[in-house]
Amino acid sequence: MNWDWLCGSGVFTKESRGASHLLCIKLLFLGATPLVLIIFFHHLTPSDTCRHTALCKMYVWFTLLAGLAILPLFLLKTLKSLFPYLGEDCVYMLRSLRLGLRLTKYKKIKPFYSIVDCFLDAVRRNPRKTFLHFEGRAYSYEEVDKQSNQVARALQATAGLKEGDTVALFLGNEPCYVWLWLGLAKIGCPAALLNFNIRSKSLLHCFSCCGAKVLITSAELKDAVEEVLPTLQAQDISVYLLSETCNIQGINPLSDKISQASDQPLSRDLRANVNIKTTALYIYTSGTTGLPKAAVITHERLWAASFLQSVSGVTSEDVFYINLPLYHSAGFLIGMTGAIERGITIILRRKFSASQFWDDCRKHNVTVMQYIGETMRYLCNTPRKDNEKNHSVRIAIGNGVRTDVWTEFLNRFGDIKVRELYAATEGNIGFINYTSKVGVVGRANFLHKKILPYTLIKFDIEKEEPVRNAQGLCVEAARGETGLLVGKITKISPFSGYAGNQQQTEKKRLRDVLKKGDLYFNTGDLLLIDRDSFVYFQDRVGDTFRWKGENVATSEVADILTMVHCILEANVYGVKVEGHEGRIGMAAVTLKERETFDCSDTFKQVANYLPAYARPRFIRVQPCLEMTGTFKMKKVRLVEEGFNPADIKDPLYFLDPEKKAYVPLTEEIYAAIASREIKL
Repeated sequence: MNWDWLCGSGVFTKESRGASHLLCIKLLFLGATPLVLIIFFHHLTPSDTCRHTALCKMYVWFTLLAGLAILPLFLLKTLKSLFPYLGEDCVYMLRSLRLGLRLTKYKKIKPFYSIVDCFLDAVRRNPRKTFLHFEGRAYSYEEVDKQSNQVARALQATAGLKEGDTVALFLGNEPCYVWLWLGLAKIGCPAALLNFNIRSKSLLHCFSCCGAKVLITSAELKDAVEEVLPTLQAQDISVYLLSETCNIQGINPLSDKISQASDQPLSRDLRANVNIKTTALYIYTSGTTGLPKAAVITHERLWAASFLQSVSGVTSEDVFYINLPLYHSAGFLIGMTGAIERGITIILRRKFSASQFWDDCRKHNVTVMQYIGETMRYLCNTPRKDNEKNHSVRIAIGNGVRTDVWTEFLNRFGDIKVRELYAATEGNIGFINYTSKVGVVGRANFLHKKILPYTLIKFDIEKEEPVRNAQGLCVEAARGETGLLVGKITKISPFSGYAGNQQQTEKKRLRDVLKKGDLYFNTGDLLLIDRDSFVYFQDRVGDTFRWKGENVATSEVADILTMVHCILEANVYGVKVEGHEGRIGMAAVTLKERETFDCSDTFKQVANYLPAYARPRFIRVQPCLEMTGTFKMKKVRLVEEGFNPADIKDPLYFLDPEKKAYVPLTEEIYAAIASREIKL
């Protein structure tokens, strides 16, 4: 084969030149040109006898070069069709690698570079930039820095705080929450973030398990603290109120001490012993059983959680809207410390308001919002308006939203990147949906699994335990099969456990999973990974339910119910309600001999000792409770049967907050709940 063949065969004759042009163009756009012509050209031997040799060479070279230029586009198109999420996967992995390298650097450098140091750098870079906006008042980075200096000095002088002392914060969402924590962090003191809904026994438990000797609260929560004050005083606990004055003996005013303290910078030596493994916070979680547990949040975990904004695409120019409680890991870790890591502005609200949400976003040019599943649903339930898509929100970060609500939210409020995530406060494994796929909590990829090893294992719902083979090892779930998510406990992905609760810490550790001697963290959650590597949250196992964005331990609710005079035993569980996120509380109870169900007394008990989201809204009175062979209460059938009076013969009761009592659950009430005429 040679150049003469091209010319002699008539390829470049006058008659066929037009067809040749067309052939070259077709080859060019087919994308196969480079490969074909490279092989073809390699076998050609130029001949001086061909009068069209130069023209032939020109055609071949032109087509070859043009084809090579187009080849990358062709390959990209092919890859895109075969791997539609390749680009997003690569961006996510590159961001994760970059952030992982940063965290590795922080682990090694001395002195340790903490989130507080990151905040101080932001103060130096942009002292006048608004860090926090709350109820019409803006606070610059410099102002918040000075306020936190005053807090640190006042607590040193008044409470005698020193590095390592734990302080409990019992507060609602307000600016002082931020500078109180920063002030404590500047002197190396970890903070315990107490849920402001808890009372009595739960409040005392949460306070005591973190080992705190100081409690700081606000005026609106003074009554709750006063209720347990005798016990606190007996334990020699110092209680401080964010007020100029206080007439209650045993509660000391703190605001006057803060305002009189110096706002000058503090020495870094005051936190000289703080390192990546030091406890930064205690955040409370219901976990699977018992009273709330204090999850230990180290500085390493604090950094890792703060990176979620960066992974989601948040930049230093964004404005972040926080309406979730700051005692939550979502509001505090992802929201507040994430904002510090990015150096951005926070818009803080006391609590979520569906009616004011979008007005707030427009007023403050909010670009990033947080949500839980209920947030999205409440927003979708608001009356439609013409200006619903008139806002600057581009990213939403959160968890727990149903697919139908997610779709409706996007249809109504525009093209917002929903970054649905899966994580646990104390867990060592998580996922985030960095794609536009609706209904998933993330994607499985080799890099993620290499750095943070995890697996899904088969789980027996009836026995409430992992399925094991003849060798005593767990059985991995197949692709497309629901399984229990477990994360391998390693130096890179540790499980720090619960403060003062070794028993519950051990319960979350799962041994001999894939091989003898290995150790995994048991998330207690069922997930599914499909054949396209998308991760779906399926359900929660164990003795918890999630309602209004809060995890509720069923045993805690059962303990409160059995304090009611008429109730002998209580089996608490969560049931689904059509059109609502999560599961609402329900209890099957047995009564003491010769007792009838006391509707009023039961209401008083749950109202006095449980926050609204934890109160069982439905009660089912049974002659006896079903038990397993190991005397554990059976719940699966009860959960499946729900609360429809048409299907259940046992007496059913509904918690009516207006009547302040439990009332018989009629089919009319059930219909009103189903139609959302009665709001839960």
